[in-house]
Amino acid sequence: MTERMKDFLGSPGTWSGFALRSAQCGFAAASVGVMASANSFSNYTAFCYLIASMGLQLLWSLGLACLDIYALKFKRDLRNPVLVSLFVVGDWVTAILSFAAACSSAGVTLLFEKDVHFCKTFPQLACGRYALSVLLAFITWTFTATSSVSMFWVLASL
Repeated sequence: MTERMKDFLGSPGTWSGFALRSAQCGFAAASVGVMASANSFSNYTAFCYLIASMGLQLLWSLGLACLDIYALKFKRDLRNPVLVSLFVVGDWVTAILSFAAACSSAGVTLLFEKDVHFCKTFPQLACGRYALSVLLAFITWTFTATSSVSMFWVLASL
């Protein structure tokens, strides 16, 4: 049974784990980049929270992707209970923060576009970029949630 769990999707130190972390990094960076390039995003707390949350997700995922590369290159096993416990806590915290930030930013974006019609009234607002950044944040969250569940099951198998 231990051999089977080594190939579990998203396990630390595997190619699938590295792919999940790379996807998280890429989409979080894209979300931050799109939002940071939008005009006057800093006037709205939800958008600032999105940038902070995606920045944290980017750093966390980048660190774990580097750890995966190290484990793959030097054939190290990262399935230590203490280490995997740290991964589980970090993944769940960043997943919850990412989801909260994406939801709050989506709410503000929908408010601007559908309810108060700020996007039509104030064309200088980059509503399209706000929406794209939120979409990228939700995609980041799906990868983060997948990784969180994977880490939980890896921990349960140890």
